[in-house]
Amino acid sequence: MKTLAATAAAILSAAPALAHDGAHMHPHGAEAGPGAILASLALLAMVMGAVAYWRR
Repeated sequence: MKTLAATAAAILSAAPALAHDGAHMHPHGAEAGPGAILASLALLAMVMGAVAYWRR
């Protein structure tokens, strides 16, 4: 059952790429600007700090 779920997840995640032919870049997130990127990096740093704090 795990294999079936993993296969289905892989197929469904690849479905947008199969919708068209040809390789090209999709700059997802670039339209949000640098603020969203900086906020994501800050959130990641906070999570990593919390994990490091609780693991000591």
